[in-house]
Amino acid sequence: MGAAPATRPKATFCTGSIVRHVVVMAGTGAIGLMTVFTVDLLNLFYIAWLGNPALTAAIGFSGVVSYVQIAVSIGLSIGIGAISGRLIGAGRIEQARRVASSFGIVIMASCLLIGLVTAWLAAPLLAMLGAKGDAARQATLFLEIVSPGLPLIAAGMGCSALLRAIGAARISMNVTLLGAMVSAIMDPLLIVGLGLGLEGAAISTVFSRAFVALVGFRCVRRHGLLAWPVRTHVLADTKLVGEVAMPAILTNLATPVSSIFVTHAMAGFGLAAIAGQATIERIVPVAFAFVFALTGSVGPIMSQNLGAGQLGRVRATLVASLWLVAGCVAITWCILFLTQDMVVRVFSAQGTAAMLIHLFCNWTIAGYVFIGMLFVANAAFNNLGFPLYSTLFNWGRATLGTVPFVWLGMKFGPGGVQVGQVLGSILFGSCAVMTAFTVVRRLHPGDHATAHAMPVLPPPQTGEAGMIELDELDHST
Repeated sequence: MGAAPATRPKATFCTGSIVRHVVVMAGTGAIGLMTVFTVDLLNLFYIAWLGNPALTAAIGFSGVVSYVQIAVSIGLSIGIGAISGRLIGAGRIEQARRVASSFGIVIMASCLLIGLVTAWLAAPLLAMLGAKGDAARQATLFLEIVSPGLPLIAAGMGCSALLRAIGAARISMNVTLLGAMVSAIMDPLLIVGLGLGLEGAAISTVFSRAFVALVGFRCVRRHGLLAWPVRTHVLADTKLVGEVAMPAILTNLATPVSSIFVTHAMAGFGLAAIAGQATIERIVPVAFAFVFALTGSVGPIMSQNLGAGQLGRVRATLVASLWLVAGCVAITWCILFLTQDMVVRVFSAQGTAAMLIHLFCNWTIAGYVFIGMLFVANAAFNNLGFPLYSTLFNWGRATLGTVPFVWLGMKFGPGGVQVGQVLGSILFGSCAVMTAFTVVRRLHPGDHATAHAMPVLPPPQTGEAGMIELDELDHST
C-alpha cells in the first residue's frame, strides 16, 4: 500500500464513453474466457483422439455436475463484485475492502464443503444422470479428483470479480490467461504423453485452478482490496453480500439444472448423443465468450454508476450491451455455418453426434441471441438491487422453458431435444430484457428502488486501514 491515500477515489466507469467501457471490459473478459474454454475444448479433442466414446461421454456427464459447482462459485463472485462496485462508486473504499475480506472467508469455507460432498456422492449423482459402465467410472474418478479443489476456482473467480469492480480489466484477463497457459501445457503431457486420459485432465484442472487462485489473490492484495477480516463485522458483511449472492447462486443453478434434464434426455439416445451434446457444450463457451463475458463485465459498470447516482449511464450500458450481443451472435453464426464440416471432422463426430453439431451450426445457434439477452438482463437485475428477478427468469427458463419443450422434442429424437432447449430461451430471454428496461426506466435518484439497491453501512471505524490509490488502478478501460 502507498503512503499517500486518496480521500475519495474517482470510480473508473463513472466518466468516459459507456460503449468503450463495455467493449473493453467485455473484450478483455472474453479473451480470458475464450482461452479457458479453448483449453477445455482441447481437452475434449485430446480425449476424442484416444478413440474411446466412453471417455467422451464421461466428459459430458462430469461436466453437468461441475457446472453446478461453478454456478455456486459464479453466484458468490457476483455478490462480492456487485457490492464492492457500489461501494467504490459511492467512494466508500474502506468499507468495500472490509466487505470483500469478510466474504472471502465465506466463499472458501462454503465451496470446500460443497466440493467434499460432491466427491463423496459423485457415483450416485452420475447414476441419476444416466451414466453407466466405463463412462460412469471415468466421470466418477474425474469428479473425485477435481471437486475437493472447488475453493480454488471460487477464490479465482472472487478475485477476478474484485479486479473488475475497480476497473482492472487487463489484470483480471492476464490472471485467467496465465491459468489457461498452465492447463494448455499440462493437458497434452498428462492426457496423451503419460496416457492418463481423463485422470490427466482432472489433475491438470486442479493445478490450473490453484495457479489462478494464487495469482489472483496476489493481484487483489496489491490493489488493496483484501486484508484480514474484522471479526466483529463478518456476519454483517456476509449478510450484506448474501442479499445479492444467494439469489445469484439460485439464478446460476438454474442453468446446470436444465442441463441435467437435457443430458438425461440425450442419454436415452445413446453415447453418441451424449458425445454430440458434450462437443456443443464445449464449442459454445468459446464461440460466445464475448456474450458470456458481458454478464460479469457490465455489472461493475452499472453498479459503479448506480452508486454515483448517474442513472442515465446505467441505461446506456444496458442498450450498448444488447447491441453487442446481437452483433456477436450474428458473426459467430456465420463462422460456424461456414466451418461446420471441419468442426465435425476435428472432433471425430459420427452419426448422431455429427447430426447434432450440424443442427446447431445451421439453426439452433440463433437462439443464443435470446440467451445473451437473458444474461445481460440478469447482470442488470443483480447489480441494480433486483437479484430475485434474475432468479425468477433463469428458473423459469430452466423449468417451464426447458422441461415441456424438451419433453415434446424427445418424440422427434435427439435433434428435437436440442430444438426444444432453444425454444424456451426465446420466450424467457425476451421477457427478461423487457423487464430489465422497465427496472432501469423506473430508477430515479432518491427513490425507494435506488435506495434499496445501495448498501447502508455504518461509517468505517477509526483505525481501519488502507485506501485504494488511483495510480495503482489499471486504467485500461
